[in-house]
Amino acid sequence: MNMNFNLFMNDVVRQARQEISAAGYTELQTPEEVDEALNRKGTTLVMINSVCGCAGGIARPAAAHAIHYDKRPDHLVTVFAGQDKEATERARNYFTGYPPSSPSFALLKDGKICSMIERHDIEGFDPMNVVHKLQQNFDKYCEEL
Repeated sequence: MNMNFNLFMNDVVRQARQEISAAGYTELQTPEEVDEALNRKGTTLVMINSVCGCAGGIARPAAAHAIHYDKRPDHLVTVFAGQDKEATERARNYFTGYPPSSPSFALLKDGKICSMIERHDIEGFDPMNVVHKLQQNFDKYCEEL
């Protein structure tokens, strides 16, 4: 059996992008798109996507389910670590005080970091644990719908 690794990875990446987009998150693929999105007024949840197992099995499902709540961010966006490298690097510049982590979630208000759920807060937990962590941040920083 001869498998083309790049072809396989393209399928994995495409599926990961589709999952988070279908959940209602806008993909940011350039540094300019990141600056425009993260400097908006209101609250913005950034999901730092990746192809690892904890992204697919925990973080993306949590991202999709956490937003079905009385309080939620005004804007939902995502950058793809390892794929859209410049956009991801630009987004991480907004996460002052936090090291690079993927997958992860950053909640910003008016362009300033409020909270971060890092990989160590995701890996080893089930999706509902991460949903609860996200919703706790929504309660603290977001307005009721």
